[in-house]
Amino acid sequence: MTKSSEKPIEKHNLLIIGSGPAGLSAAIYAARAELNPILLTGMTLHGQVSVTDVVENYPGFPEGVSGSELGQLFQTQAERFGAEIVMDQVTSVNLSKQPYIIETYGKKYEVKALIISTGADHRKLGVPGEQSLIGRGVSYCGTCDGWFFKDKDIVVVGGGDSALEEGLFLTRFANSVTIIHRRDELRAGAILQKRAFNNPKIKFIWDTVVTEILGEDSVEAVNLKNVKTGDENVHETEGVFIFISHTPNSALFADYLESDDKGYLVVNKNMETNLPGVFAAGEVADPAFRQIVTSTGMGAAAAIQATHYFESLEEDR
Repeated sequence: MTKSSEKPIEKHNLLIIGSGPAGLSAAIYAARAELNPILLTGMTLHGQVSVTDVVENYPGFPEGVSGSELGQLFQTQAERFGAEIVMDQVTSVNLSKQPYIIETYGKKYEVKALIISTGADHRKLGVPGEQSLIGRGVSYCGTCDGWFFKDKDIVVVGGGDSALEEGLFLTRFANSVTIIHRRDELRAGAILQKRAFNNPKIKFIWDTVVTEILGEDSVEAVNLKNVKTGDENVHETEGVFIFISHTPNSALFADYLESDDKGYLVVNKNMETNLPGVFAAGEVADPAFRQIVTSTGMGAAAAIQATHYFESLEEDR
């Protein structure tokens, strides 16, 4: 890796960080507005949608569509209108003055405007055994790892849409899927709940949290605690899939942009942050909905507002 001062410098009007639905939607709208956007993909091409087995609630696909296919369709459409997609990861930013400075492993960018769509990552339990057993029975992606748990008894931690979607997917491989939820009712949508309750491979443990993941070379069991009674017991399992919400990928911008107490970037109705020419869209700025369709809408809004921003710069000359 070259030193920062030795990196090639590129100057652009608009840079988009993140290649999930929000970023690619922004790229489509920005390219159509002839802003010549550059989109930096980050380490996960197409964001979390890329590891979703089937997306059934995105308009226009009545039979559903795989997440990887949907992500590729977004990218193809953005490139068709002239957006440049660059496989690189942002390592640092300087938003203290304009032009804003964005550094990656390979380059330094000077930009007039920025759309941040860095998404969110799976939140971890933070219990003993979790970190040491990642990849050895602990997973955050059923679509990625489900095949490795053929005919095994596994647990899923969580009670929202992601937990049930992944739990249902895992029944294709596992002998049984036990969903462990800290409350006595699920947060997932009604259709997902109906499917889960009707699936003979799925069982539920209510009002319970995982306090430790047990195992030497691989997962062997979890220690469970009932949050109402305080009772504890050991539940044998060969896999632990964790889906307990997300952590927004906003740490890079903490010194410059306003965020809420959970780290989500704060934006107004126009996707504007507290800095001029800096917009945010998708799950990094969405603590409430976190859906593909809302992320694409936010991305489109950010790009439209970025277009207005450049128009205002022209008027001020």
